[in-house]
Amino acid sequence: MYSCTEFKRVLAAGGIAILQPDLSHAGGITECYKIAAMADAHDVALAPHCPLGPIALAACLQVDFVARNAVLQEQSISIHYNGSVALLDYVRNKGDFHIEKGFIAPLPGPGLGVDVDEERVIEASRESKDWRTPIWRHADGSIAEW
Repeated sequence: MYSCTEFKRVLAAGGIAILQPDLSHAGGITECYKIAAMADAHDVALAPHCPLGPIALAACLQVDFVARNAVLQEQSISIHYNGSVALLDYVRNKGDFHIEKGFIAPLPGPGLGVDVDEERVIEASRESKDWRTPIWRHADGSIAEW
């Protein structure tokens, strides 16, 4: 689901305990803050979905810090599927993402608080292949979703 309108129908139907919008796909900080507020009005907790990089995580944290119903934050620091690259490899301010007793403090820098190591990103991009979103299909040829 990608908008307040789509989440509104699900919340109205009831039976949900935790909502997991993905800020990278569901309209960013503002739209997800609206989704969080709607969920709160229905006594539904918020746990933003964030399997992506540090900028997406920082955006999710901004919503978490102001959403009354935020209960946890998915993140992929030191997770196995990142392969040989860690989530914070291309960030200069790794220490700002320190997790203490299960919490990440508000990032102190300006904007989202992420200091991207642009030189390292450019260097890595020289060796990388063009990435294309995989397309999965069902046996009948229809497109399957992630």
